[in-house]
Amino acid sequence: MTGVGRQVGLSRRLWAASVLLCAAVALSACGDASRFEVATKPPAAPAKPQRAVVTQTPAGEKEHERILASYGGSYDDARLEALITKTVERLVAASERPDLAYKVTILNSGAVNAFALPTGQLYVTRGLIALASDTSELSSVLSHEMAHVLAKHASIREEQARQAAVVTRVVTDMGSDPDLSALALAKSKLTMASFSRAQEFEADGIGVGISARAHFDPYGASRFLASMERNAAMKANRTPLDPRAQDFLSSHPATPERVQNAQANARQYSSPEGGERDRETYLAAIDNIVYGEDPSEGFVRGRRFLHPKLGFTFQAPEAFTLDNTAQAVIGVREGGNQAMRFDVVRVPAEQTLGDYLNSGWMENVDRATTEEVTINGFPAASAIAQGDQWQFRVYALRFGSDVYRFIFAAKQKSTESERNARETVGSFRRLTLAEIQAARPLRIKVITVQPGDTVESLSHRMNGVDRPAERFRVLNGLDAHATVKARDLVKIVVD
Repeated sequence: MTGVGRQVGLSRRLWAASVLLCAAVALSACGDASRFEVATKPPAAPAKPQRAVVTQTPAGEKEHERILASYGGSYDDARLEALITKTVERLVAASERPDLAYKVTILNSGAVNAFALPTGQLYVTRGLIALASDTSELSSVLSHEMAHVLAKHASIREEQARQAAVVTRVVTDMGSDPDLSALALAKSKLTMASFSRAQEFEADGIGVGISARAHFDPYGASRFLASMERNAAMKANRTPLDPRAQDFLSSHPATPERVQNAQANARQYSSPEGGERDRETYLAAIDNIVYGEDPSEGFVRGRRFLHPKLGFTFQAPEAFTLDNTAQAVIGVREGGNQAMRFDVVRVPAEQTLGDYLNSGWMENVDRATTEEVTINGFPAASAIAQGDQWQFRVYALRFGSDVYRFIFAAKQKSTESERNARETVGSFRRLTLAEIQAARPLRIKVITVQPGDTVESLSHRMNGVDRPAERFRVLNGLDAHATVKARDLVKIVVD
């Protein structure tokens, strides 16, 4: 949660939309890299003019700063930067425009994402880098994003993004019907996704050709698509609160189709064993890379959220899955009938928390239910709000100079939902000095498989992650039936 100290107003009419979009973002892996689709037309043979320089316009610089702010800033790692620079140089030389230059920024985010600006500025998250298993897989992502620039897709998307921003502002000013607002936002996203489908096919066709001509294994694209499919499937167990979120995802071709198309495209250039994978070099470069969230901005461990910098923690109820986003911590219960949001707001010191809850930022608050309470020594207040389809229990808690909000939503108010809200807020406390000192990021460790090792035994060496066996398979590009062999190099997560 990076919005500390910044007021985040959330009206009842936007609750449904915010949860819908958070669920959709979590399931769609938030970007171009989750929507690889493959065409079959390779680009023309490259020329060899002088390399241009990446030029940054004021608008591009502003967008660059926005991206850094949204994704936790840049991730500085000399080995990774050297590997990516070398890879991009090979790809550019093999592209139809070797005169163009690209600048790649590694983003300090555990999300699996990559995208491009029209200027040739490319972005790839360390989460995506951790998921890839060799240089050819990473090259498939980079060449895909380069193709967006070559085909001027990035310029078109920039205009589409401006139009979408207008739609979002209009929706914000709409009436108080949460379903209407959520549907309008979902439809605008659906339009954007449908518009980009042909572009994704074209970009993947160009990208596979570039990778192949750069002598990378062209099957890296299909392998990485399969890894992203498994990664998305692991997240898909988190049921979205609104079924329309699934419609947004289904507007893109199914990943098995994309994998098949990627394989068909790669066959134009190479046999399945042809091309360079550069696996050992790649794994050496990503050894010790940070995995998941950066603790400096707060992080999730199981059902617990910890923020060492600000010095607090709380724990979500049983059967809840937590996601730490830039704006808030979002929790969803299995089945999608309960959810929670945790964020921070500015409340004047002279305003009581009870008055704040009734100040109009959330509609239909029942003033009669407003209650001033103390939680683990911290002043707090609680109230109930009624929606058409959701019941809300809201808490505001003052911690130092900040006020934190817990917003709990349930399809039906019940003893369980009320208990979940009370126990979660009741778990909010200061971190001890020892806990703050012990809070360090998870990292990828590359190890050699020894005789007798299995997926199960190796997954037991994973720390700080849920479903370790499944996550081990996802991280190492292994399907449900694949095994490991002695002397293989594999990735595990350690703290």
